[in-house]
Amino acid sequence: MDFTPPWFLRNRHSQTLWGKLARRLPPAPTRLERWDTPDGDFIELHRLDGERNAPRLVMLHGLEGTIRSHYAQGLLHQANRRGWAADLLIFRSCGGEMNRARRFYHSGETTDISFVIDRLAAAEPDRALIVSGVSLGGNVLLKYLGEKGDAAPAQLKAAAAISVPFDLARSSLQIQKGFARLYQWHFMRSLRRKAVMKLAQFPDIAPAEALAGARTMYDFDHVITAPLHGFASADDYYTRSSSLGWLHGIRRPTLLLSATDDPFLPPDVFDQVRRIAAHNAWLALEFHPHGGHAGFIRAEGRRLKYFAETRACDFLASHVDPDFQERIA
Repeated sequence: MDFTPPWFLRNRHSQTLWGKLARRLPPAPTRLERWDTPDGDFIELHRLDGERNAPRLVMLHGLEGTIRSHYAQGLLHQANRRGWAADLLIFRSCGGEMNRARRFYHSGETTDISFVIDRLAAAEPDRALIVSGVSLGGNVLLKYLGEKGDAAPAQLKAAAAISVPFDLARSSLQIQKGFARLYQWHFMRSLRRKAVMKLAQFPDIAPAEALAGARTMYDFDHVITAPLHGFASADDYYTRSSSLGWLHGIRRPTLLLSATDDPFLPPDVFDQVRRIAAHNAWLALEFHPHGGHAGFIRAEGRRLKYFAETRACDFLASHVDPDFQERIA
């Protein structure tokens, strides 16, 4: 399916920022549940009830995302219109309060999504599961699928990953350049605030002066993310957590939907993904020239529509039940 942006939103930064700054959606009718985790911590899920025999969509948000993230609400509304059940997993520290454990979440952390999918599959063995991830959540999703391979639960039928930062090292360098530094500033402001809170819980996790001196995502990952989660350095974290290294192991139909003008990645990363996907028939690539990062805004008459959410759900629907594929807004 082709994507064409309106003339006034062809710039990659306008595509990236429009949804966050201008989109207004009523909250989807979810309820909040807190699940205790095997390591003594907790996670939060925003849950949407669906029709009895409909699939369940599990959703993973991006870096510092929340239930208020416009793309999360957009996907929840898509699920609701189609009669699906849905669960938005809120990564640790991104919910209503700071998590308890000596850790956060990160781009390669797959134990929580594995825990959630296993629990859902056990609770409803006859319900099909489909999964979507946006940005960081897409990287987590692809790494999870690559790790599991054929051992993924049988109920997991298909996945869709939107605007994935396939190579974390090159992504961390890309957002240090030009206008993209605005995104880095936004993330750093939120991450630094959380790290200060975590230092109050565990004063020995990092020197306070090292955190204060972190100016880039690479700095933060080297000072906080890597040591807190068992990596030797930011480079080690990026190498072991980038989904690029896990694509070959995926054994479920998986849509990779990205724009090659994504300001979070240099274009040559997409060429590398194409080469890997040429040897894995489970991967369906849709790389569009425009769309920015998690943007994909198009015009239909006088209304703006969000292509990625519809396309991802159409792909997922095609692998679970053709009757639900027809339920498009």
